[in-house]
This record gives sequence, structure tokens and C-alpha cells, in this order.
Amino acid sequence: MKKKLLALLLSAVMVCSMAGCGNSSNDTAANNTSSADSGSNVPETSAAENTVSGGDTADQTGNTTYTVGICQLVQHDALDAATKGFKDALIEELGADNVVFDEQNAQGESNTCSTIVNSFVSSNVDLILANATPALQAAAAGTNEIPILGTSVTEYGVALDLDDFNGTVGGNISGTSDLAPLDGQADMIQEIFPDAKTVGLLYCSAEANSQYQVDAVKGYLEEKGYECKYYAFSDSNDLSAVTTTASSEVDVIYVPTDNTVANNTEIVYNICMPAKVPVIAGEEGICKVCAVATLSISYYDIGVGTGKMAAKILKGESNISEMPIEYAPTFTKKYNPAICEELGITIPDGYEAVETE
Repeated sequence: MKKKLLALLLSAVMVCSMAGCGNSSNDTAANNTSSADSGSNVPETSAAENTVSGGDTADQTGNTTYTVGICQLVQHDALDAATKGFKDALIEELGADNVVFDEQNAQGESNTCSTIVNSFVSSNVDLILANATPALQAAAAGTNEIPILGTSVTEYGVALDLDDFNGTVGGNISGTSDLAPLDGQADMIQEIFPDAKTVGLLYCSAEANSQYQVDAVKGYLEEKGYECKYYAFSDSNDLSAVTTTASSEVDVIYVPTDNTVANNTEIVYNICMPAKVPVIAGEEGICKVCAVATLSISYYDIGVGTGKMAAKILKGESNISEMPIEYAPTFTKKYNPAICEELGITIPDGYEAVETE
């Protein structure tokens, strides 16, 4: 009897043990299925996180993908061309699949530049393109670690308030300049308007590089015997009133590479043309709409130059702290045929016509 009872107990233990094994196997299979599902989602989730958080990542082929934040001050032809050149060059250097652009426009608001840059810093992008001086200033204030390349910036020493600027900013900043020779712009005014007496210098006082340009041009023009008058406006709201005053007091108006004017060229045109006061512009985008002539650079080309600099930085081929500011390689005298005809102005030989829409 005892033997039978012992046999029954042993059988029961074996059955329970087998049942336990069966449950463990099912649980393991379920867990494996769950892990496989989770695993299939991991790369996708990770990619999404990297898109948001920035930072270089490796794709399935082992190539590195870089996230580049672009902060452009305002939309107009010159800055648009610089951004396009930058993107085209960087894609050519790194490959379209290896670079992601987070492109944002501040709509002319300096404070918005700061907000955009802060978002780039939070996302830990690999590099920031700051297109125009306020964008560069916001980027410099926002980070001293992420590489920053400026473009469409006239004078980096002025923009960044550097007392000992010698062509290389140092730290985490470098870039390209849109400065055309200011003495050459003064020469152009004398060449086209030798009989003029007074030149009005129309510029936005909130743009440090605009102040720098008009100060320099004023010196060159005064050496040539012209009387120069400043006409500063604080923003687009008083551009019309200041331009109206200038057009009633001077023979010629000079406008530097000023972003506020570039974004409001129709205002200048609608005031200066009826008054028959010609405008000389610091860049081609302004000349296309409201000016007689300009000493032009290609903003697309300086954008390309900036993109090539970015590729060297991202690939570890160059140290940004040692990279000097680069300048446009060529300058071209251009004129606006329609405006010249309307004002009855004959342009000397050696000028190219701007392409207007």
C-alpha cells in the first residue's frame, strides 16, 4: 500500500513538473515574440529620436548622418541664394542621404533668431549655419560648443564686437563674408554721377554691418569731394519716412548690403523713382528692384564656399577655430537697364545687366 501511494505521489510530481515546463516554454515564446516586435521598432524609434535630438548618427550602411541647423534672418534673393549654395555644396560633399537640414527663417526678427538657435542647441545639431549678421550674433550667444558658420555677414569683427579681429574669429565660429570693396562702390558713384554734390547714406541703424559700410563709404566719398548725409531708420516701420526725407535732400542715395532694405525694396523704389533720385546698392538683390547699379558678388558662390567649409569641419578635416573668414573671389559691376532708362542715365562701358524677373 505504501509503495502504491509513493508511486502515485511520484507520478503527480512528474505531471506538475511537465505542466510547469509547458507554461515556461509558452511564456518564453511569448516573450521572444514581444522582443522581436520591439526589436523591429527600435531602429525606427531611434531614427525618429535622432531626427528630433540631432547629433551625428550612423545608418545601416555605416555612413554617418549629420544634422545641420540653418537660421536665416529673412527671405530675400541674396540670403536665399546663399542658403541654396550652402546646401548644394554640402550635399555634394557628403551625399544627400548623409545630411539632414533643419531650415528655419526668422522673418526679419532678431529675437526669433535667438529662439531658433536655442532650438538647435537643445536638439544638439552637428553644425549651425547663421545666414546674416543677426543670425550670427544669436548663434554666438547661444552656444560656444556647436560649430557655427556665418554667411552673408559683411564684417565679422564688427558683427561680433571683436577688438582684435585679424581675419580669424577663433573658438567655434568661422564663415564667409559678403563684403564687396567699399572703395570700389565709392568709385562707382563717382563714375556714374560725377556731377552730383550730395550723397544720402540710407541704412538700418539696428544692423551693425550696415553702419560699418556707410561709415567707410562716407570716408571714401568725402575724399572725392562729395557731401554725405546719414539717413538711418530703426526698422521697416520708419523706412518710408526716412527715404522720403532723403530723396528730397540729396542727389544720389547709397544703400549698403542692408537686410531691412533688401526685404523692403518696393518701398524705396516707390519713393525714389517719382522723385527721380537714383540709388546705388551694395548688393544685386536690391539693385534688381530699386537701384541703378551695384558692385556685385554671387551670394550663391559664397554659400557654396560655406558649404565646403562645413564639410571639412564635419568630416574632421579642419578645425573651425583655425579657419579664416573667406571672401567672394570675384566682383562684377552690374546695372539695372529698366531703371537707368526711366531715369535717363547712361551707364559707362564694362557693366553687366542684372537679370530681373
